Amino acid sequence: MCRVVDLKQAVLAKNDSAAHSLRTELTARGTTVVNLLSSPGSGKTALLERELGLARERGVAVAALTADLATENDALRLARSGVPVKQVLTDGLCHLEAHMLGRHLDGWMPEDTRLLFVENVGNLVCPASYDLGESLRVVLASVTEGEDKPLKYPTAFGLAQLVVVTKTDIAQAVEFDEDAFRAHVQQVNPGVEVVLTSARRGDGLGILLDRALAVGAGGAVHAPVMAQQPPAHHHHHAEGPLHDHAEGPLHGQAAAHDHDHGPGHDHAPGHHHAPGAGHGPGHGHGTGPESGPGHTGPGSVTRAVHPHSGVVPTR
Repeated sequence: MCRVVDLKQAVLAKNDSAAHSLRTELTARGTTVVNLLSSPGSGKTALLERELGLARERGVAVAALTADLATENDALRLARSGVPVKQVLTDGLCHLEAHMLGRHLDGWMPEDTRLLFVENVGNLVCPASYDLGESLRVVLASVTEGEDKPLKYPTAFGLAQLVVVTKTDIAQAVEFDEDAFRAHVQQVNPGVEVVLTSARRGDGLGILLDRALAVGAGGAVHAPVMAQQPPAHHHHHAEGPLHDHAEGPLHGQAAAHDHDHGPGHDHAPGHHHAPGAGHGPGHGHGTGPESGPGHTGPGSVTRAVHPHSGVVPTR
């Protein structure tokens, strides 16, 4: 078991190192990365499509990378906005990792990209513990998911720098209690902004884009209390014994997570930032139905399948 724990810690330490280098590199070239996390079916693709279209109308150089276990459905939808889009198939992995993102951006993302939206795998557990080198972490929840969602997934919501509520056009029909939801968000992440949106009606459209642009311009970003906790934080993990969390996903955050992975996937429970190491070099990839090799023009979809990178437990 000690060997397994060591491997897990090494995986997340390596991820944080890659995230640090990727953030430094992208910031230097003027690119702001926005990491979008949510449950499946939250409506983040619909909202992101509208935000991408608005960005293009405003003349903002923007691109999007979307990750799923299977299908190119989300990428095809996002490509309708007319911006470069890349679909990453994770081959069963329940989250993106920093080195994966770095490899997929190399040779694909246009040099003048000002904003990169990363639509993470639909999951509020695994992605919460992985820093992707983002400058803004956004967690989305639809009105259909229940007001107690922030309490059920305290790490995801506790490390968010912006919380977005989606599908507010049906809030009354599903009896969504906005006050209760806001109270629960503040309980796990005091001071974080909560934005109400409806992709269908256009309510709140442009707020996500404005917040991302403000961060890219050097504006202040919310600092979650969870991110400021002491580095040695003990949490119970479904896969094994108590473990230590050092610095977490948002440059100095203590990540906490309680989850159970599916077959064949096992990753590190605790991690810290280690400076220096960069992300891996680019690699070849296949192309989707709307693009040729290396094509990143408006509305293009590039497809890449990433090998599973989970740690295999040592027995």
